[in-house]
Amino acid sequence: RLFAHWEAVAGTHRVSLPRDMAGPIVLMARHRQAREPVPYVSLSEEGKCEEAAYEERRYPAGKWACVTKGEPMYEQSISMSFMKLMRYICKENSVGCYLGMTVPVLNEIHLTKDKTELEREVVTAYYLPREFQQNPPVPMDPEIHITERAPLRVISRVFYGMTTEETILREISLFWELLGSTDTVLRETYIVASYENPSIPQRRNEIWFICRA
Repeated sequence: RLFAHWEAVAGTHRVSLPRDMAGPIVLMARHRQAREPVPYVSLSEEGKCEEAAYEERRYPAGKWACVTKGEPMYEQSISMSFMKLMRYICKENSVGCYLGMTVPVLNEIHLTKDKTELEREVVTAYYLPREFQQNPPVPMDPEIHITERAPLRVISRVFYGMTTEETILREISLFWELLGSTDTVLRETYIVASYENPSIPQRRNEIWFICRA
């Protein structure tokens, strides 16, 4: 039943779910309560109607497992990348065991020059749990690269639901309206941070505006 549910979700992303994903899906479900947050420091919060409209944060340098995909649809790219990362997290690594899930999973996107569409290439990144930061397990999949990412300062805003090119472009536009005119953040590159697996309909996401160095 769990596999069938994920299969239906994959179908909405126009991706077929291989049978060998059954093991990772069950393992992820079993460990869903034990999720390690990616460390960060909150620098400031801007409130609106008694809740945070957006938050400025600093993330330290750290090691991430990254997959780059450039499928016709954004949802296809992130789905295919996340399946690869799930296999790596669950067993297909040099230590041969479940590594543990961290949140959020990051999807780095780029806008076209006219800012009306997403570039096809998306980088999906999973933060290595604390115990593996110094010595990351080697992925068996050659498309997964372990990368040391530099410290990052972002302005983040929460949104809920499915992440499609349409919803992401809308969230970027809404965030710009809220933030107003500023030159302190990048205008071509953004990050979509996902806190729950794709099978949850009203899942929590954030859009991150990246602060200039």
